[in-house]
Amino acid sequence: QVQLVESGGGLVQAGGSLRLSCAASGSIFSINVMGWYRQAPGKTRELVATIATDGSPNYADSVKGRFTISRDNAKTVYLQMNSLKPEDTALYYCNIRPLLGRDYWGQGTQVTVSS
Repeated sequence: QVQLVESGGGLVQAGGSLRLSCAASGSIFSINVMGWYRQAPGKTRELVATIATDGSPNYADSVKGRFTISRDNAKTVYLQMNSLKPEDTALYYCNIRPLLGRDYWGQGTQVTVSS
């Protein structure tokens, strides 16, 4: 069974930085896309950033130039978040979508940015 464990969330002042990590355990197809999504209270879940196995990233317009997604193998992904804004406050979810098989979600890690 595949599990995703996120870490690195917390409370930070506007302009600060946080680094999120997500590690997948279990058997999963090595060619995959890992990514981060977020959901603020009263809003739908939205894409933040994804990165394919070949390292090619994709970002939401709202985070371009501030967030950087990276991965060091087929099962671990990071999100470096700089110049954080209060509107970045949300529950951040890790996702892994293999080329074959279903995708999986983590439990979420809270990011709160105070003004």
